[in-house]
Amino acid sequence: MNIDKKKFVAIIPARFASTRFPGKPLAKIGDMSMIQRVVRQASLVLDEVYVATDSDEIYNHVISFGGKAIMTSSDHKSGTDRIAEAYVKSGSKAEVVINVQGDEPFIAPSQIEELCRQFDDARTEIATLVMPFRKEDGLAALENPNSPKVVLSPDSFALYFSRSVIPYLRGTDKSEWLDKQVFYKHIGLYAYKSEVLAKVTKLPQTFNEKSESLEQLRWLDNGYRIKVGLTNLQTIGIDTPEDLEKANNFLKSLEK
Repeated sequence: MNIDKKKFVAIIPARFASTRFPGKPLAKIGDMSMIQRVVRQASLVLDEVYVATDSDEIYNHVISFGGKAIMTSSDHKSGTDRIAEAYVKSGSKAEVVINVQGDEPFIAPSQIEELCRQFDDARTEIATLVMPFRKEDGLAALENPNSPKVVLSPDSFALYFSRSVIPYLRGTDKSEWLDKQVFYKHIGLYAYKSEVLAKVTKLPQTFNEKSESLEQLRWLDNGYRIKVGLTNLQTIGIDTPEDLEKANNFLKSLEK
């Protein structure tokens, strides 16, 4: 895919403090830190890639392997707030800011490209990705509240995100749901028009956001349009040391 690289900048929020996994961005996957792998993957698509952090240790590490890092406030409540500050400090002229999760070391270039492609539609203000739930993963995966679901409009804009199963198939036994309907799992990769990013960080939390603990509902509640791209590639997000072990095993399987 040919994209205008000047139009996009990738910013990777990376905190050292984490309740479940302190120092997570510096954890080794193979011979590389997690954050270095994320930077490498994003750099395969875009020329402008920054790590936004409040940690001197992460900042110095990124600089040491030739990456670009920006120090940000330690008071931010979300990665969105952190990348908004970093975008301003970077001096970037990019029209679209991509929030690449710092704990997704195997994010594929094609996924970043698919996200960029959503801005070919002039109506797009924010973009994200989904993937279909697979039948072989079963009903338990679909009902897992840690995997938010998304309902889409016919032209692929998000109508609602929920930790519950949506849509609910009334009159159909749950055992048949995955045979009767394609359900979409949200992939937490976002992109924002730069002027939209500046605005959404100033919005107060809404009832829906607090209820579901999903930040993107605040944007929908305030009328912003979220265009949704489709990916069939499973990513490996790392939240715990146990996830890190899975990631290292996955890397070994790729190297065989």
